[in-house]
Amino acid sequence: MRDVDVTLSPEGVPVAFELEGRRWVVGAEPVRWYERRKWWETDRRMGRPGESRVIDVQVWQLQARLGRNPSSDLVTFEVIKDETGRWLVRAQS
Repeated sequence: MRDVDVTLSPEGVPVAFELEGRRWVVGAEPVRWYERRKWWETDRRMGRPGESRVIDVQVWQLQARLGRNPSSDLVTFEVIKDETGRWLVRAQS
């Protein structure tokens, strides 16, 4: 996975991102869902009742075009906002 800098709308929806020095602008309605993270691979235990632990992560499917060129093809990305708040590109097609 690769780190990505995401620009959000005031509502918290991704509108653009920078990946490897290139600016991508979201050109279609983003789709969001949540997935259970594999906490057992990184944590020794789930935690005690009352402890705050992030179990699910946000996954966004973003269709974006390079720059602001309206004739540029849309490319589909899966971007994760992990439990630390970091944004990562999981897939690109």
